[in-house]
Amino acid sequence: MVGVAQDDARENRLIDLFNLIQAPDRVRHGTDALLKLDGHEYEFELKSVTTKRGGISTVRDLGPDHIAKWRNKHWIMAYFEGGRLLYCRYGSPDAMRPWIEEKWNYIKADFELAKHVPGHITLEIMYEIIGKKAAYTMADAKKLHKNQMTAAEYTAAMDDGDNYSPENMLEIFQDRARYIIERGSTLNNPHIPDAFLAPWPKIDQDYASELRQLVREYRAAKPLPPTGPTDKP
Repeated sequence: MVGVAQDDARENRLIDLFNLIQAPDRVRHGTDALLKLDGHEYEFELKSVTTKRGGISTVRDLGPDHIAKWRNKHWIMAYFEGGRLLYCRYGSPDAMRPWIEEKWNYIKADFELAKHVPGHITLEIMYEIIGKKAAYTMADAKKLHKNQMTAAEYTAAMDDGDNYSPENMLEIFQDRARYIIERGSTLNNPHIPDAFLAPWPKIDQDYASELRQLVREYRAAKPLPPTGPTDKP
């Protein structure tokens, strides 16, 4: 808990230093801070490290949700020595994209398995593993799928009085298989290497104004969206 409090304190310090807006309900929506600039709103991910070795840590259990969330984020990486801020680096979505795509390509096949394999599990396979019954109880279902469903979801899945038909139990069984494959496919706190971050612009003074200048340069370099008909969806 001490580490979490320290992380929050550093994050709040960065929000103040760069004159950002703390995102409402940031834990739920996964955006650390917002920058409103020239009529546009930019979402920021804030990361910090207390040593200059070993890169920047990210998240536990990195999966597709993080990949999707991060693709359009801007990044501030802050380097601390004890409680003293040494400097920060700014990364645009384009600057971060190679690392994100590398991680996605590493786990993509596993998550494709999680999407397709459970549907191939049959009643016969389920019977072989958990036994054949005319109806399954909530205790049977919870023993299988643990806490991955709420009490309300377990109740809603019942289709045989207070029990589950084999067909509905199979759906829970397939969900369990999907969860296990996805859980085993996530990456545990992959670090962003120092060498990857080294080319990013360094900010060690005039933090708020320097950041805004970099974001303006990023936006100016982006191609304008098409104004006429397009074949792309």
